[in-house]
Amino acid sequence: MNQGHRVAVSGTIVEEELSFTLHDLSRACRVDATQLVALVDEGVLDPAGDAPQEWRFSGESLRRARVALRLGRDLDLSVAGTALVLDLLAQIDALKSKLRRSGSI
Repeated sequence: MNQGHRVAVSGTIVEEELSFTLHDLSRACRVDATQLVALVDEGVLDPAGDAPQEWRFSGESLRRARVALRLGRDLDLSVAGTALVLDLLAQIDALKSKLRRSGSI
């Protein structure tokens, strides 16, 4: 008899309709709010609202913030360096999509 292995997987599903305050996003990312403010200042995150007390972040912002924070930490990047890497990754994804649509890959 085949004995299967069970693997526990945990994760969080975040709907796009959800909205996070700066405090909520800070808690979800387990970082100080000042790190998130720096990401906003650099253009990595684009919240709705005029002031940090009014900012609202989407579910996509949570994913982007986590990626940005991990890149910054793992590669020891500045916030500007993190923003550059994220832009380059987005360009690579766009080019890959274009190639897929054209049938080149």
